[in-house]
Order: sequence, then C-alpha cells, then structure tokens
Amino acid sequence: MPPFSLRVLKTPRKFYAPQSGRILLDGMPIENINHQHYHSHIALVSQEPTLFSGTIRENIMYGMNNATEEEMVKAAEMANVDKFVSNLEEGFDTKCGANGVQMSGGQKQRIAIARALIRNPRVLILDEATSALDAETEYLVQKELNEWKKERTLLIIAHRLSTIKNADNIVVIGKGRVVEMGSHAELMENQNGTYHKLVKKQL
Repeated sequence: MPPFSLRVLKTPRKFYAPQSGRILLDGMPIENINHQHYHSHIALVSQEPTLFSGTIRENIMYGMNNATEEEMVKAAEMANVDKFVSNLEEGFDTKCGANGVQMSGGQKQRIAIARALIRNPRVLILDEATSALDAETEYLVQKELNEWKKERTLLIIAHRLSTIKNADNIVVIGKGRVVEMGSHAELMENQNGTYHKLVKKQL
C-alpha cells in the first residue's frame, strides 16, 4: 500500500476509488465520466517535475500544439517564469537541457506550473510544487493561483504553511487519517489541535 499522501494524490486522478463518499466534477461522480475526457481537465505538478531538452517555450507548450504565443506568455507570467526569462539572453528560446539540467529547482517548478496552467484545467493538483521557491517568489505565484482558482478547483499537498494558508478548506492528515478540516481561521481556534501546533512550529 503506498503512503497516504500518495493515495490522496492518486484518488482524484482515478488511480484509486474512495473507500467511502464520492468525488464529483461539476456535480457528476468521476466514475461516470469518460476517462479520456476526465483526464483532459486535470493537470498535475509534482515536487520534481520532468522537463525536456527543448526550450523553455517548448516545455511550457508541450502537448498544446494549438496554444498561442499569447497564451504561453500569460501562463509564464502567472507562474513567475517571465521574471527569470527576462534575464536570459535567449529568453523563452533558452534550452532547458536534458531533464532540465540547465534550470534550477525553482525554475523547473515554475516552468512546470506554467505548463499546467496553459492547459486551463478544471482541476489543478500541486504536490509540493512550490517547495523549491523562495518566499517572495512563492508569494507571487500563490497570489496568481488564488485568483485563478476562483472558477476552478486547486488541490494542494504541502507541508509549508504559506502554501496552504489561503485555501478555502484545509485537510490535516496524521498517521494516515484525516484529523482536522476547516479554513485557516477555523483551525486556529482549536489551540490543542494538530494544525494550530504545526503553525506555531513554523512561526
């Protein structure tokens, strides 16, 4: 049996079925939705994303042959890719190298987030996807994502408080089980709760 966090990650992607309850997309149980159609509306960014040896532009637009330059730039801006690209001599035409070897961990994560955003998914899953970003860059990316998620679903798996503080609903997992659930403000009211203790440790 894989780790609980991995099962949480894979359940909405239909690799696992929930033991109880249902997962709905637009009010419809996901098991009733065509597999290909369902996955066309979901994007995942992992902690260590895979980049290809092509350019930054090609990596962002990978699999999106009909995407425009304008859409690529917009996704790059939302993921804060444009900030470091502006300092590169070849800009978006800079080669990433095999497995993204020419990019730093934070740059790879931002490119991967842009690659997910250009797909305009209904559901975006971020698995520790901003862990390599400095505090300022993460704040800017989260600010864009908070605006983006107003009409979509954003599922974040993270340990860093700043990453999940503004989530509509926070699920706290301990020893493979859900131990608390609520908004940041609601969870902070319980001074003996797991979330409250975790927050105090990070302050």
